[in-house]
Amino acid sequence: MSKGFFGHPAGLSTLFFTEMWERFSYYGMRAILILFMTASVAEKGLGIDPQNAGAIYGLYTASVYLLSLPGGWLADNVFGQRKAVWYGGIFIMIGHLILAIPGNVPIFVLGLAFVAMGTGMLKPNISTMVGDLYPEGGVRRDQGFSVFYMGINLGSFLGQIIVPLLASYNWHMGFGVAAIGMFFGLLQYKLTQGNLHELGIKTKLKEEKDEGVIMGKSNRTLAIIFTIGLIGILFLLNDYKVIDLSTFVGVAQGVGIIIAAVTFFYLLYIIVAGGLNVVEKKRVLVIFFLFVGAVLFWSGFEQAGSSLNLFAQDFTDRRIGSWEMPAGMLQSVNALAIILFAPIVGWIWVKLAAKNLNPNTPIKFGIGLIMMGLGFVVMYFAAQIAAAGTMAGMGWLWFTYFLHSIGELTLSPVGLSATTKLSPKRYTGQLMGIWFVGTALGNLVAGLFAGGVDVKNPSQMPPLFMSVVIFGVVSGLLFFLFSPILKKWMGDVK
Repeated sequence: MSKGFFGHPAGLSTLFFTEMWERFSYYGMRAILILFMTASVAEKGLGIDPQNAGAIYGLYTASVYLLSLPGGWLADNVFGQRKAVWYGGIFIMIGHLILAIPGNVPIFVLGLAFVAMGTGMLKPNISTMVGDLYPEGGVRRDQGFSVFYMGINLGSFLGQIIVPLLASYNWHMGFGVAAIGMFFGLLQYKLTQGNLHELGIKTKLKEEKDEGVIMGKSNRTLAIIFTIGLIGILFLLNDYKVIDLSTFVGVAQGVGIIIAAVTFFYLLYIIVAGGLNVVEKKRVLVIFFLFVGAVLFWSGFEQAGSSLNLFAQDFTDRRIGSWEMPAGMLQSVNALAIILFAPIVGWIWVKLAAKNLNPNTPIKFGIGLIMMGLGFVVMYFAAQIAAAGTMAGMGWLWFTYFLHSIGELTLSPVGLSATTKLSPKRYTGQLMGIWFVGTALGNLVAGLFAGGVDVKNPSQMPPLFMSVVIFGVVSGLLFFLFSPILKKWMGDVK
């Protein structure tokens, strides 16, 4: 492919701008979602209490990424990546248009469902296509993902500025501009798809057949039995009052159990019965541990849209002169930090690689987790200010988002790249889906955590935030400890 986008293949520009506009719509809408749900009916919101709103938020954001697994499978076996991205974008746009219509809760849920289904189609497959632009792999692929990541955060930054600003006048104006953003993404994707040449047209199954690779048939009976058994276990847990499926919180907990169990056994099935050789099995095991790291990281990081958004709304002084900044706009700091520092971090990795000092993927995951934990150290002190009855300054949230952004840069693009490189070819889309399922589970935990934040009792926030500090730092140190083993399993994958 010809080079034409910051020294990278021209196809990267097509994927860059498609993802940019999709993230504009997603993060813009996310910045107002829990605030819209908790706003009173008199304020044209849904009037849902924070605990249930947090559970709904977690269920929705989890679904957005959970559906990446069937989205990856459909691309691998039915549509191909290119069509999957196109259809996904259409569903996302329709979802935001539905949300832009003033209505009741069922209409609201329908809009969220369309966005979730569309994102499940688009997200894993556009990332897979980015990886396929660099068949040689190595540092150059990492650089490509870093450029791609700048597109994600440029869209996020613009969305988190424009959507909350319009929503401060009318909630549904915010949802409407999110739909317009996705329309622009679809338009440029269609007009510039020639840059992609033959990329993403064939399904991975077709590519395997063309190369003479024979795939084994999936055991549908086993899958059905497993699903029925898992549902039975959930109802048993409900009977013994471990979870309460009659509440949003209980449903969210049940979904979390399903996500964790399905992912574990799915990866186990691929390893045991997926027709892999020894090297491929070890690499899939590494993907599993990266999945765990992703869950831990995103469960803290994604507090931005839930507990930290509520903190910004109720406990933060957002006045600049006579103007009060909409709470959702504060989340734009993360995207701005990514835009500013992504090139710097990418440059550091390249320089270290030239000196054979580039940290391996598990070490980078450990750094990311520790930075996430340190961000909540800042929030621990901000929460103490709030507990004392004083509004915290915006600087506390800004510094937290900055630390989280550095953690994101050391973990997320590296995880995306590593998953594409470690995945056996015939499972690329599905295992990329697994990566985003990790984000799903993290989002679900974040939503449940937000439900534990009682805005009427700020004294309970410091210990809650400190608990995130502990599991973030400890899990990061564990990645440091086990990095030699994981690096060995990765083999020659860099």
